[in-house]
Amino acid sequence: MARAALLWSRDDLAAASGVSWRTITRFEAGESVLPPRVQAMRRALEASGTVFIDSGRLVGGVIPPRD
Repeated sequence: MARAALLWSRDDLAAASGVSWRTITRFEAGESVLPPRVQAMRRALEASGTVFIDSGRLVGGVIPPRD
């Protein structure tokens, strides 16, 4: 959802995070991905201004950056 909100392709996220597009595809399909790779993707998305909701009723949600 965060990647889609940014209108990023898998290649865009791969370039920003240093994680392969194949890993991104596996992650988005719900397959197992090493935690350091997940953190690299998260850091890249957060650097773009995306905010992840880590607690409360909306846990798991994202707030896309404002234009």
